[in-house]
Amino acid sequence: MVRGLRELIRSRFGKRATRIGLVAALTVGGVGAGVFAATNAFADSCFTWNRNLSEGSSGDDVKQLQIRLSGYPGRGAVLGIDGAFGPATKAALIRFQQAYGLTANGVANAAVFNKLYALQDNDCTPIHFSYAELNDCNTSWAGGNVSASTAKRNALISMWKLEAMRHALGDKPIRVTSGFRSKACNDAVGGASSSRHLFGDAVDLGKTPHSLCTLAKQARYHGFNGILGPGYPGHSDHTHVDHRTSRFWSAAQCGVSNSSRAMTTDPANPAGAGIEGIGADDWNQTETGPADAVDPITGAGNQD
Repeated sequence: MVRGLRELIRSRFGKRATRIGLVAALTVGGVGAGVFAATNAFADSCFTWNRNLSEGSSGDDVKQLQIRLSGYPGRGAVLGIDGAFGPATKAALIRFQQAYGLTANGVANAAVFNKLYALQDNDCTPIHFSYAELNDCNTSWAGGNVSASTAKRNALISMWKLEAMRHALGDKPIRVTSGFRSKACNDAVGGASSSRHLFGDAVDLGKTPHSLCTLAKQARYHGFNGILGPGYPGHSDHTHVDHRTSRFWSAAQCGVSNSSRAMTTDPANPAGAGIEGIGADDWNQTETGPADAVDPITGAGNQD
């Protein structure tokens, strides 16, 4: 019965609707409780967790969790993806739990994993984004400034950040206009020689249904060190987000800049439960660094 429903939904609505449609169909059919008890069956060829995780845990299962929590680090922070469950991972998990109405105890348990299974597709991408969306340059992910596997992994992390951002913005679509570029593709569109698109971690976002400023402002909460938008040269028609090594935010027309320190409400933690900081054990210097008004690699901000 489950296989038949899966194939029917996939044929009618496409692969990315299959998991949601299957869960909904079974729930309407009166067996919803069984679906959540056996959600692991819908992880398909993606990762499956086999134990609860909490502060002090370590391993590849923690790293897989961190990838999916990468969009919940708190304003201006970046979650290290190092396989070590420290204070920052716990804080990100609490934000995730709050965002989805789960018990916010900082423990990755069956309820957390069931939600993640519902949010991920067979290839471990979040259900609302795909590798094809983040790469309209080629199918191999080769030709950039990093290996194809690294570029693809970077894009996966960006997708999970965007999934968190999408949920915070009311689960309305986010339109991707550009992602990974090979050097040839980057040259063809006039991209910067140091463009983060060459690393696979940059995404350009277009307007509709959200304004470009809404996207730039919201991105501050979801682990993006690079945010360029209206007011930054060449960004009147898109908001650019990336994961450069240190922070560079510039969207002057939106009030987004490195010096805009005023705290606004964390959408996943409106009460401000004292979990804004990043723990030392989760600080990964290969992924983030201190806030900096000028990018230390190029001496400028434009890595679009």
